[in-house]
Amino acid sequence: MDKTCIDVKNAAKEYDGRRVVDGLSFTVCSGEVFGLLGHNGAGKTTTIEMILGLKKPDFGELELFGLEAAKHRKEIFEKVGVQFQSSSYQAAIRVGEVCEEYASLYRKPADYQSLLKQFGLEKLTKSPVMKLSGGERQRLSVVLALIGNPEVIFLDELTTGLDVAARREVWRTLKKLKKQGLTIFLTTHYMEEAEALCDRICILKKGKKVIEGTVGEILQSSPYRTLEEAYLWYMGETVEDSEKEEADNNEAIL
Repeated sequence: MDKTCIDVKNAAKEYDGRRVVDGLSFTVCSGEVFGLLGHNGAGKTTTIEMILGLKKPDFGELELFGLEAAKHRKEIFEKVGVQFQSSSYQAAIRVGEVCEEYASLYRKPADYQSLLKQFGLEKLTKSPVMKLSGGERQRLSVVLALIGNPEVIFLDELTTGLDVAARREVWRTLKKLKKQGLTIFLTTHYMEEAEALCDRICILKKGKKVIEGTVGEILQSSPYRTLEEAYLWYMGETVEDSEKEEADNNEAIL
């Protein structure tokens, strides 16, 4: 039987009387890629923060490696790597400097020079982080999350804002990590990304789990053949609704 890495049982969290996570339960096994999907505001980031012990749930239990993160920070710290949507850095800090800072936090850090090479960033050691491209910054965020030699890595909307080429570059990197046996927990709203990377996915709508399973199981339980169409169907929407919303957003930007 696969070993459980993450166990979420009936988790709930409210903000100002609004329940952003509502009775959520799922498990993640060691070595798998698990995707948490949902619209913006569906509760994805809050779920990660509760698993990591950064936010206290109002109800339910959330465990990492059988432990409640908030009560066992020392035991869990070096087993976990995290990349959040809004990673901020000191002004003008260089790639090598931020890697050294992260490495100093761990007893047995990975060789960050080797990681930079693995992710195609070895020539940017002396470059200011603020001057990196979007794809380079995202790859750097993965490097930083891996410096502690974690057993599980959390990636929150890792490829948001990247162009297609940069997004696929990150995908190749994550597939390599999966082959190395790393457990990957990711949130995304790109259905193609979930289909390409995830062993199992869980779809959230307004903080509640709609369905959980493999991509094949998700499709089989819907009347559609593509994950994007099935996802919209589970959300109570259609492809036409999604295209109209995207067109409205683009028009507002222009």
